[in-house]
Amino acid sequence: MATLRELKSRIGSVASSEKITGAMKMISSAKMHKAEAALRRLVPYRSQIETIIANLLSADVAFTSPLVEHHTEVKRVAIVVLGSDDGLCGAYNVNISKRLLARISELRSQYGSGLDIDIYPVGKKMIKIVSRFTDKTLNVVSVADDITTKSDGGQVKKFINALEAEFLENHVDLVDCVYMHYHSAGKQILKAEQLLPIDSSTFSAEGVAKASVRPYLFEPDAESIFRSVLPLFLLSVMQEIFAQNRASEQAARVMAMQSANDNAKKLLEQLQLEFNKLRQQSITTELLDIVGGQVRD
Repeated sequence: MATLRELKSRIGSVASSEKITGAMKMISSAKMHKAEAALRRLVPYRSQIETIIANLLSADVAFTSPLVEHHTEVKRVAIVVLGSDDGLCGAYNVNISKRLLARISELRSQYGSGLDIDIYPVGKKMIKIVSRFTDKTLNVVSVADDITTKSDGGQVKKFINALEAEFLENHVDLVDCVYMHYHSAGKQILKAEQLLPIDSSTFSAEGVAKASVRPYLFEPDAESIFRSVLPLFLLSVMQEIFAQNRASEQAARVMAMQSANDNAKKLLEQLQLEFNKLRQQSITTELLDIVGGQVRD
């Protein structure tokens, strides 16, 4: 049985842990709100690009671009998977890695078991997880050192341009992305999204609805604009994915710190109760010794 001194020491340690987890929860919450604000700032940009493409598609013109052309045969696929650079976010990275493995299985079921797959992990924790995969047919590609989950717009642009070049040069036939979509502070959704080739159905459903009924004059010409806008759309998608991932990571960390804080409180209550019982028992024993000594006298 633990002594009073040992229990007092444990209570102090748990109380300190409770304060630390509470502070970390507040910090993560502030970071989450900052990531939410960054995500909201990206929405008008992507919305405007989609509106431009919608107006182009509403015109009676046939459009072509290498970014929307499907390769005749899919032999190699690149998968970008976003995790976190820091820990203490619960099962966040593990859940994403499970979705990655599920996506790999889906792709090989669709295109054949001999499909070559290049994995582009973003985030230190995800790099560690992917490096432990036992499947030797998966090729883990090292991304540039400046590409992290906290990368700014310029770095994201550099990254998506490199992926675009891989696709246009026929080094890969398909580019996918696995990440955590931020829905709310209490809900994040695992997603696997195709980046390249750009699916024209992305614009056909909501794009036509956004198209203005007013006539437009295109300068220089509609197809040139279409070819210029598509890379911007791709960039906006990738920027939003990075922002979604940052917000989801902080939301997961808030939940993890909340859980740790709740557990620390419960443990503190149990230790305090045990300490009080042991102290009461010690006092009772001392009183009995005193009474026993008086009776003998």
